[in-house]
Amino acid sequence: MAQGYQESQLDQSRRSPRGAVGVMQLLPSTAADKSVGIKGIDKDQDRNVEAGSKYLRHLVDVYINDPQITPRDQLLFAFAAYNAGPGNLRKFRAKAKDMGLDPDLWFGNVENAAAEIVGRETVQYVSNIYKYYVAYGLLAEHAKEASAARSPDASDASAQ
Repeated sequence: MAQGYQESQLDQSRRSPRGAVGVMQLLPSTAADKSVGIKGIDKDQDRNVEAGSKYLRHLVDVYINDPQITPRDQLLFAFAAYNAGPGNLRKFRAKAKDMGLDPDLWFGNVENAAAEIVGRETVQYVSNIYKYYVAYGLLAEHAKEASAARSPDASDASAQ
């Protein structure tokens, strides 16, 4: 959800000048590739989100599948690769190592190398998605707590 918001503000009708479409702003050719295998992403929001998610999983499995990297950093790297390409992600990590930074950590490390190589766009992209993710998580937790407080069981417990 956070990535879809960053990409298109969750708007399936969005089209980029480069041909990316829908909520996840994915190229139809990328979605149709055998690694994703989903067609019709320009017409169907569910297929678009499924293709974007499947492509992210592909990026992790093929380019970031390293047990030394935490699941959180694997996902952050996948967002960077989604935005800048897996080849650039390799460059970012190599540059981080050359800079004496940890090539297995995004924040404060690989993100600095990314900024050196491609500027702030990818760094801001990953940062925004992470902020939206945290915000959505807090909102979901708040909604869950509010729902629990309104439930009849919660009223009975407070009356005792």
